Amino acid sequence: MPTAREYNFDGLVGPSHNYAGLSFGNVASFNNVKSVSNPKQAALQGLAKMRALAQRGFAQAVLPPQLRPDFRLLRSIGFTGSDADVLARAFRDAPAILSSAWSAAPMWSANAATVSPSADTGDGRVHFTVANLNSKLHRSYEHLQTERTLRALFSDARHFAVHQALPGTPAFGDEGAANHTRLCASHGAAGVEMFVYGRVEFNPEAPAPKRFPARQTLEASQAVARLHGLQPQHTVLVAQDPAVIDMGVFHSDVIAVGNGNVLFYHEQAFLDEAGMLAALQRGMASVGAELVPVRVGFAQVSMADAVASYLFNSQLLSKPEGGMALVVPQECRENSRVATYLDGLVASGGPIDELISFDLRQSMRNGGGPACLRLRVVLDEAEAAAMHQGVIMTEALYAELVQWVELHYRDALAPADLADPQLAIEVQTALDALTKILQLPQLYSFQ
Repeated sequence: MPTAREYNFDGLVGPSHNYAGLSFGNVASFNNVKSVSNPKQAALQGLAKMRALAQRGFAQAVLPPQLRPDFRLLRSIGFTGSDADVLARAFRDAPAILSSAWSAAPMWSANAATVSPSADTGDGRVHFTVANLNSKLHRSYEHLQTERTLRALFSDARHFAVHQALPGTPAFGDEGAANHTRLCASHGAAGVEMFVYGRVEFNPEAPAPKRFPARQTLEASQAVARLHGLQPQHTVLVAQDPAVIDMGVFHSDVIAVGNGNVLFYHEQAFLDEAGMLAALQRGMASVGAELVPVRVGFAQVSMADAVASYLFNSQLLSKPEGGMALVVPQECRENSRVATYLDGLVASGGPIDELISFDLRQSMRNGGGPACLRLRVVLDEAEAAAMHQGVIMTEALYAELVQWVELHYRDALAPADLADPQLAIEVQTALDALTKILQLPQLYSFQ
């Protein structure tokens, strides 16, 4: 069995980080709509997390931000003239669509794609399927740059297969790794891939949320599993509880996270908890592993506290020295009930034996925590050597990126600033400089 490691590709927050409140169903995003953001602080918070985890020996890499605003979107719906004209007219006539074109959401790399490691796939390559994110206008254009970026990072066809996004129709609504987790005995061993869906397109009788939309379909999850050549006995399809979607759990990674053989989840995360556990236990047995569920009940953490603190939107990481660490946002330490639960969890002698917390307030205020910020990619030694090396987090890269942020990012960004053509120029200038740091020439269409 080849030695493999899990690389976390964190989304680097872009220079136009803003709070537009575009994501209906994301309570945190809606609560901070139209407030003033701090792009510089957001990027530095994310970089601090990446650096700290790399220093601990975790494999850490950077996913570059997308170009904003998306003039392609604005021009496709009739805004014409110079870039400045387009921004002015959109700000006057369609401010919500202008906000969509400036969306900061690509920072959440968990939505970039679904990834299956070579130990699981039919052809022994690492497979990526870019998420179409078609449930939201502001995210529905992301897949074009995401595919371009992933092909630049994982260009060696001997080791990697990058699939285009699924058809952009409601039947194939796909949110990427935010609704997917992998369980295994070790990263290099064959594993069980769990896909969580919120609705079934071709079965109107299937349970569905009533207040907020379900973004992931069963049909999309099945399609990704086929594209990756996954074995049916190692693939588990699970329905999310529609009631928790209506409580603000818009992705399954807001209410559950898995790593190795451990699944950390809230008791109301899934529509059929017993059926989910049985299916995972059968799958894990077929790959010679034993599932270790860590169940959090209502009596321990309410759904309101889980959503407010983003307890489950955490990273669960296998430590190089053994054991597992749960990487949580600082909000988990500030919520007394959640903090009490976590202290007991670490002291219980279970598989999760350490907490690591970070201040990610700029991301949290926009509706995403530690798990949203990263795309997990398991790579063996040959695959890790074949990927683009310029994005791997090192002390030298961290120092370069901090200097880059300090030079190019604003300290404050208000909604009215989205009409400023100078901001668009600043973003393009910053990203052009970034591609030189990351050694990714022609990453963006303007280059």
